[in-house]
Amino acid sequence: KPIMMIKAALLVLLVLVAVSSTFGKYIPKTGKRIPQTLSRGWGDQLIWAQTYEEALYWSRSRNKPLMVIFHLEDCPHSQALKKVLSDDNDVQRILDEDFIVLNLVYETTDKHLSPDGQYVPRIIFVDPTMTVRADITGRYANRMYAYEPSDIKLC
Repeated sequence: KPIMMIKAALLVLLVLVAVSSTFGKYIPKTGKRIPQTLSRGWGDQLIWAQTYEEALYWSRSRNKPLMVIFHLEDCPHSQALKKVLSDDNDVQRILDEDFIVLNLVYETTDKHLSPDGQYVPRIIFVDPTMTVRADITGRYANRMYAYEPSDIKLC
């Protein structure tokens, strides 16, 4: 009988853990969305643009700034930033409600998106007038648009 009680308690605990973990992730106001492969793990509930041109169009037509994330799947710095950004519900909500988002694993031909070189991870902001905001930088002089997981706390 004690073993049955332990099994029952473990079952209840597993159900509680499973239920609480589903409440832990960001869910948009419009309801849970089907994860996009375009998210590449940066936020499955966000609506990601497929190309830079599409992102610029959405930015202009919706009057929202664009955030472009350059990264590589096998880069440990990109993976660390991705984990922190995708796990932070406040960041996910802000990105969903206030930004157009695009993540790229390749460089574009637009040199404005690499004002100080091509490196990853790199985040560039573009305002709705299609102006690359070179003035929005991180804290590193040698990689002005690089961000690290600890930088999320600065937002």
